[in-house]
Amino acid sequence: EYIWVGGSGMDMRSKARTLPGPVTDPSKLPKWNYDGSSTGQAPGQDSEVILYPQAIFKDPFRRGNNILVMCDAYTPAGEPIPTNKRHAAAEIFANPDVIAEVPWYGIEQE
Repeated sequence: EYIWVGGSGMDMRSKARTLPGPVTDPSKLPKWNYDGSSTGQAPGQDSEVILYPQAIFKDPFRRGNNILVMCDAYTPAGEPIPTNKRHAAAEIFANPDVIAEVPWYGIEQE
């Protein structure tokens, strides 16, 4: 099941796909497309949006070899669409200065 953020930026969309066998690496999955005009993510005259697989998780509902594939959405030219916020975050987290930081975690009691 390919999953991505919908046009409102607050909803989730998904599309099922049958694969020839088990896959554990998102880079081994094919890119896929959908009509972005129906989700408010592309104009009607140029509505193709491409899904780039980013992460794989075991499907807890269907179990077995079924997987959930978290995707980013791009234009056919390879530009991230406006609801693709993970693209900008990935660029920030790939920065060597950010990688060198040591994050602090703590419990917030309220």
